[in-house]
Amino acid sequence: VQGIGGGLVIVALYVVVGRAYPEALRPSVLAAFSAAWVLPVIVGPLVAGTVTEQLGWRWVFLSIPVLVLLPLTVMLPALRKLPPRQGEERMDRRRILLALAVAAGAGLLQYAAQRRDWVAVLPAVAGLALLVPAVIRLLPRGTFRAARGLPSVVLIRGLAAGSLLAAESFIPLMLVTERGLSTTLAGLSLTGGGLTWALGSYTQSRPRLEPYRERIMGIGMLLMTVAILVVPWALVDGVPVWIVAVAWIVAGFGMGLNISSGSVLLLKLSPPEEAGSNSASLQVSDALGNITFVGISGLLFSAFGGGAVDAHATPDVTNAASGGQPAAFAAVFVTMAAVALTGSWVATRLKPARDGLATAAAGGGKAAPVSGPRTPPAPAER
Repeated sequence: VQGIGGGLVIVALYVVVGRAYPEALRPSVLAAFSAAWVLPVIVGPLVAGTVTEQLGWRWVFLSIPVLVLLPLTVMLPALRKLPPRQGEERMDRRRILLALAVAAGAGLLQYAAQRRDWVAVLPAVAGLALLVPAVIRLLPRGTFRAARGLPSVVLIRGLAAGSLLAAESFIPLMLVTERGLSTTLAGLSLTGGGLTWALGSYTQSRPRLEPYRERIMGIGMLLMTVAILVVPWALVDGVPVWIVAVAWIVAGFGMGLNISSGSVLLLKLSPPEEAGSNSASLQVSDALGNITFVGISGLLFSAFGGGAVDAHATPDVTNAASGGQPAAFAAVFVTMAAVALTGSWVATRLKPARDGLATAAAGGGKAAPVSGPRTPPAPAER
């Protein structure tokens, strides 16, 4: 349910930006979206860690619906005043069915990844059978071979989001079980990344950097690669634990450069009537990257003995859990750094081919294999 709501919101936001703002202002508007994450990122980890320690983890989730009431009270009256839109195209039901197939396939794969027996084979095969053909049809043609232009914009979003989230998911566990930090301090180590994410997003919005947008995204992926590689050094005795916080400050800046620039490029390469379907493709890639790389990280963690890690290790134990498995954490971070490095290569293919640009200028981009979706466009986001 949360995923459906988030998808509806984020895609709608991108379409509004594409329709309501000229191209020169879109980087600044998308930077403002990232700035809206700053307060939750600063307060969220600290509050969540404190609530978990004092009341239990369930209260973290039970308190969230209350926070939704404020934006609803502001938004609903304004929505009622909007006049009805005329001449909207009908919703493409085939794409909805494909999205449902992706969701079902991803769920089956997640279930299979949690099992350690042969029973996992059946849901894994079924999940792949649903996921692979549906994703191929949902994403722009050429996405998985990093075709130039829009397909590479969509692909790099999945690589960036998946590698960062997968690495970030294991940092608090590593700091608690291997270095003896409390859950509050472990969560606080990620806070700086949220601040620099907004800073990176603001940086990419500067008009003088517009000609270098593709290069900026490549730099962002390289910064993320270096940051993720630095994190496992905290497993070495004598290395100060604060290097994780510093690394995540760098990672957040790189992510801010990348994510907002990718959104700007997507709107730039999309004809108005395709902005909704292409924005949806971007979110599918984001979600698919998260699911895929978090799942792969979990499998690597277990394969290298991470299942033996005592997640309940008390923070007052020097060097934390005696049953820790540094190799399991290192395997996760090194692999995700490789994924981010792949994204830096994809960034070299973000500019469309010259014939694709010419076709897009003449006919809305529909005939250009590097900038149009495989399926017919549907009218209209996190």
